[in-house]
Amino acid sequence: MMMGSNGGGLNEAIGRRRFLGYVVAAPTLVVAAELNLTPAHALTPAPGIQLPSPELTELLDLNDMMTLAALPTSGLISVEVNRDGTVSFALPRAEVGQGITTSTAMLIAEEMSVPLERVRVTLADARPELVFNQLTGGSNTTIATYTPIRVAAAIARVRLLAAAATELGSSVTDLTLKAGVITNRSGRSVDIGALAEKAASTHTQQVSVELMPRKDFTVIGRPHNRIDALDAVTGRKKFAMDLNVPDAKPTMVCRPPTINGKVGSVANLAEVRAMPGVTDVVTISTGVAVRAETFGQCIDAVRALRVSWKSGTAEGASDETVLRKLEAAELPLGLKPLTPTVEGKFTFYFRSNSALEPNCAIADVRAGRAEIWSALKSPLVAKQAIAVKLGLPVGSVTVHVTEGGGSFGRKLFFDAALEAAEVSQKIGKPVKLMWHRADDSRQGRTHPMATSRVRVAYLGNTVLSYKQRHTSVSTDLGHGLGEIITAMAARLPVGDIGFSQTFFHLSQAMSYNFGASSQLLNETDKSFNTGSMRNVYSPDVTCARELIVDQLAAKMGKDPYRFRHDFLRDDRSRAVLAKVAEVGAWGRSMPAGTAQGIAFHAEYKAVSAVLVEIDCRPETVNRPIRDGVAGPRVTKVVIAVDVGLAVNPRGLEAQMMGCAMDGIALALTSSLHLRDGYFLEASWDNYFYTRQWNTPPELRIIVMPSTSEEPGGAGELGVAASMAAVACAYGRATGTMPTSFPINHGTLSFTPKPTIPPIPPSPTDGLNHAR
Repeated sequence: MMMGSNGGGLNEAIGRRRFLGYVVAAPTLVVAAELNLTPAHALTPAPGIQLPSPELTELLDLNDMMTLAALPTSGLISVEVNRDGTVSFALPRAEVGQGITTSTAMLIAEEMSVPLERVRVTLADARPELVFNQLTGGSNTTIATYTPIRVAAAIARVRLLAAAATELGSSVTDLTLKAGVITNRSGRSVDIGALAEKAASTHTQQVSVELMPRKDFTVIGRPHNRIDALDAVTGRKKFAMDLNVPDAKPTMVCRPPTINGKVGSVANLAEVRAMPGVTDVVTISTGVAVRAETFGQCIDAVRALRVSWKSGTAEGASDETVLRKLEAAELPLGLKPLTPTVEGKFTFYFRSNSALEPNCAIADVRAGRAEIWSALKSPLVAKQAIAVKLGLPVGSVTVHVTEGGGSFGRKLFFDAALEAAEVSQKIGKPVKLMWHRADDSRQGRTHPMATSRVRVAYLGNTVLSYKQRHTSVSTDLGHGLGEIITAMAARLPVGDIGFSQTFFHLSQAMSYNFGASSQLLNETDKSFNTGSMRNVYSPDVTCARELIVDQLAAKMGKDPYRFRHDFLRDDRSRAVLAKVAEVGAWGRSMPAGTAQGIAFHAEYKAVSAVLVEIDCRPETVNRPIRDGVAGPRVTKVVIAVDVGLAVNPRGLEAQMMGCAMDGIALALTSSLHLRDGYFLEASWDNYFYTRQWNTPPELRIIVMPSTSEEPGGAGELGVAASMAAVACAYGRATGTMPTSFPINHGTLSFTPKPTIPPIPPSPTDGLNHAR
């Protein structure tokens, strides 16, 4: 519970830093935060916001909701001081490359005055008692854990100082704690490891603690390299497939030729079981699983299987049929006003949600118990769903969260873990299950196809109204808020609508003074495996809006940058826009066929602006790319972000770099082509995420000075503005506003691989293309 005065000035600042927490009964020092921490920003506008009529997201956004849901169990997350002087913390989130283990270690190092290399951050196993506190998503990790982790670390500091006072025969006020060593005025010192037992408690007790003031920070807010960087680049970092679980042998699945098809019959089970290295072949709910001594033998066996398949959920569907469904489901914009309007309709095709690391999991299911290893962003739902699938009590299922090689929302779903558990139970042996690249492209999660219609009414220099109707293939939010009750609710016929509407309205902000504004969502068609891909609805919604903003500026005879600057609702937003315009030299003279684009996006108490330059000249667009469409090239990107307090500015810069690459891909190159109930893409060769040929040679990221005492959301912040800026630049370079994304979706640059067998043959011509 937050303690202190409600008055202003210094008393308020001190009061807002004082918290309650616990020293937990344990043989060495274990501490935790109070159960009822209140975020300082909850239900209050972000700094610098002065709105005549606040947007809903300024009062309560999706991130606030997730943070508030996590607070009641914050006291179950503890920091432990070890006898060797290290500090341990089991983070109840998933590290999938976004750098949260580093930022978490920084929080502990700051409050405890210990070297960063002494902090050991691991990933917590699925813990049902944490309820809503073990979901990774919505750029929420740092926001939700920032105060609880610091409170626990601060309590540890106080306990260590008290133990050192006894040990050294000094007053606490005569002690200093630096680099993990406590020293008194006479120079006698003791390492915190020697105090780990002396500072412990035989019973749990409540204590009050004051957090370190921001002016004294030496770690938080300073750029730090990732604590796992060396292990990552030297191959020592352990992912799920690197774990040595006894007798867990490679396993793969023969999957249907169309989305979500089912096994009818298998003609040659005995023949495949006799193939070299194959130990087991078994039919499961999603296909036919093969376990063998090597993954190569698994692939051979999968390709040899002769399966008769039943129809899938999207049988016969194509881009065109889905588009017609979306058009039929579009909500009306209402009667056209008598004043002038600017209107547009935009189409966004399916995009793959594959991560760099293939979808994978290890499972060891024996009589009466199950143990799972996988990179999971909703491990509680996974644990509970696996228990139901196997017919076991939840307490008999152990789920270990491993580090993951990418996610972007993909690992909110645990289909590989569920499959691995099913296979292991059926054959009675441990399995190391991995999806093939073709599996994830064709049967994995996708960003839903969508349309967005926008109408803006204006008169003179005043915008009277803004209406946006976003229509999407249904987004699967079946992970709920990270536990089984909301996960089940999100799958009910009414619950899923409520979840998507809540998600949409608590994540979409209208950042401009555009009069009476309304943004509505309608979803349709549950035939596809969709998911909460990075930034979820925002890239499409913001891209459509920012393109219309460019058109509106042209109608009013205003510069696109100046128009945005004049209509943005607060100084903080104007500052990031002005910064990218300044650093990116907005308005500079450029050759014909090239242009600048600028865009703005706000979410989760953070704001971003992006300026890009694009080259759409024929010699660039038509340059030869083997089995690919070159298209335009983004030559320059400048991003400015204000995320409140940036815990690790270097990590934030890396996030924004990734956001820029995502935005370029979404605007220009990345999409799945749907035909006859399946996606044509079957590997990264076919799916054109941002490649070297359209990566900007010039990239600048500016982290604005902190405007808050607490962090805002950062993980997804730059995607929407990057996509929108590229789209706007393309429109200015070509003289035609783009309305279909990605821009090169209409050109199929590769020969589709067959769906039977589902795993294509391995390429053999790699050296032919080496340079």
